[in-house]
Amino acid sequence: MKENLSEFLKLAYRHNKIRDVQEAFEEFPVEEEWHKGKIENILREDEEPYALNYAIGDIVFVKKYTYSDGKIGNNHLFVIIDQDNIAVSIENFGMLISSNLNKLKFTSNELLRKDELNHLNKNSLVKTDVIYKILNEQIEFKIGKVDMEKVEEYKKSFCETVINDKNNL
Repeated sequence: MKENLSEFLKLAYRHNKIRDVQEAFEEFPVEEEWHKGKIENILREDEEPYALNYAIGDIVFVKKYTYSDGKIGNNHLFVIIDQDNIAVSIENFGMLISSNLNKLKFTSNELLRKDELNHLNKNSLVKTDVIYKILNEQIEFKIGKVDMEKVEEYKKSFCETVINDKNNL
């Protein structure tokens, strides 16, 4: 485990809750999302993608990659909830954003209403039970952000999930 990680990330690693971003694409196919993994469905006509400088709270569009079986995966949205503590971060830790509101029935999923700050086209949810490691080069661009209160809410929900999982063993 890296020494420069936040206590939050150390907790996530201890409980095996940090996963590679490819697992998010396998578990949550973008074909089921409103944007269908297409950049043109995310950006409004008058918008340009944000610069390639990512911070905690940013909502980012993670680009295509190759699955282990050789198939090409599509794009997905994530909110960055933490980063490594190096001066120039190249590792981001995010939670998946899904527009499938039917999954709000799971207590670890938090509602994220569309607004001017996050630039989402639809109300969505943040899946807070797993954290995905996302490298800068996997990010196509950022579309918006959530405030730090929301980030802390997602972290709290994650910690509650970890405690509940531990108690149910």
